[in-house]
Amino acid sequence: MPIIRSVTREYIGKPIRCKAAICKKSGEPLVIEEVELDPPKSWEVRIKILCTSLCHSDVTFWKMNSSAPTARFPRILGHEAVGLVESVGENVEEVKEGDLVVPVFLPNCGECIDCGSTKSNNCTKFGNKPIRDMPRDGTSRFRDMKGEVVHHLLGVSSFSEYTVVDVTHVVKITHDIPLDKACLLSCGVSTGIGAAWKVADVEKGTTVAIFGLGAVGLAVAVAAKQRGASKIIGVDLNHDKFEIGKQFGITDFVNPSSTSNEKSVSEVIKDMTNGGADYCFECIGLASLMTEAFNSSREVCLLTCICMLFNAINKSFKKPNNITLTN
Repeated sequence: MPIIRSVTREYIGKPIRCKAAICKKSGEPLVIEEVELDPPKSWEVRIKILCTSLCHSDVTFWKMNSSAPTARFPRILGHEAVGLVESVGENVEEVKEGDLVVPVFLPNCGECIDCGSTKSNNCTKFGNKPIRDMPRDGTSRFRDMKGEVVHHLLGVSSFSEYTVVDVTHVVKITHDIPLDKACLLSCGVSTGIGAAWKVADVEKGTTVAIFGLGAVGLAVAVAAKQRGASKIIGVDLNHDKFEIGKQFGITDFVNPSSTSNEKSVSEVIKDMTNGGADYCFECIGLASLMTEAFNSSREVCLLTCICMLFNAINKSFKKPNNITLTN
């Protein structure tokens, strides 16, 4: 059934009722219920979600202990999505009704030093604040049918038919992008591409090792190929990922379950790269793999990049100086 790429003006300036998948308690199945969503306030945009995907960070927040500082329940998860602008609040000039947009969890105010820098993606104005509902006033735009607050996730909450996001969390895209591909631009693809292009700044002729060939890892492979890496090694337990990875730029493959018992993955990679990879990317979020990625690097390593949410990093992992953490 084709997705209807249109919005109605019937509810502009009014609350709208829609269905959402609500996480009521940590680890419990999501519940599909009707919620009421306020119209956008100043600097806010209300979006009709056309397509959304599941990111591992959603699972992290779903399983999060209710006593954790960033845990809020009930909550609407989801942050990888694409949708149409249904309406905008005052002071919004970047997008208009009917525009196709991807909501993103990292804000960009366009005014602070870091947003203007080519070396950072962490907005000074909004990015360093504790995770709240809406970034400007800290309140939620969602309520259940009893009038109780339902919290946002990462300023997006895409597991809902409609959502409200701050304009700093919205990027306009062209209408000709397939929706199932466009939603991945919200997080997975942009994380991987940005890690290789912007954070690591992979150079032509260098060697790259990627741990985990999901959406983030494959995006790293695409970017590494674009930058001219001479060898791009994929590391994954699923051997089928090698054939998939070849389409994205993977040149070599290591399956940890198939390596010799006498050699670790890092030792295998060092043999393949004559001493270690120039750039290593850990795209799963496991402390053991972070250590393995660091050990797979050359002694004079250019960069080891961790491409996962910071709170997913196990406390047992001690970060060396040349490891960069990036969302």
